[in-house]
Amino acid sequence: MERWNLKTIMTDHINIKTILHQNCLEFVSDRLQTVENTITEIQQSLQSETKSSAGDKHETGRAMLQLEREKAGHQLAEIEKLKLVLSKINPEAKHQIIALGSLVYTTQSNYFIAISAGALTINNTLFFAISAATPIAQLLLSKKVGEDFIFRDTTIKITKVI
Repeated sequence: MERWNLKTIMTDHINIKTILHQNCLEFVSDRLQTVENTITEIQQSLQSETKSSAGDKHETGRAMLQLEREKAGHQLAEIEKLKLVLSKINPEAKHQIIALGSLVYTTQSNYFIAISAGALTINNTLFFAISAATPIAQLLLSKKVGEDFIFRDTTIKITKVI
């Protein structure tokens, strides 16, 4: 009976990891859609700018639109990096030592080490999707259950790693 409960709990945590991973994928997808819409709007503005304007005002407008397009291109490249990070995560993997893709419970907060996607609530439990490059993730990486670390003058204990 005890083993069944433990297996059910582990399955629930893996389901939570899958849901967190899916939320991160949706976060990236939403950002991608926003950037693609921005690029489309810029393209349309560039075309209408070509048709309607003349002189210095025309050149300034085009230059501003080109800068906006370049900025959107950089955002697109960042989104591709996030997609690559998420593709490296197997939400069904169980971790003993904290690494990319780990679900980490601490005495302070719960973390999903993936990408910085903010706070996510699942089954009334708050999780923070964080990048491995964040300061707290840097403190967590390579640690395991029972270990402590200090973050912002607070000692935090790792209580569970999935």
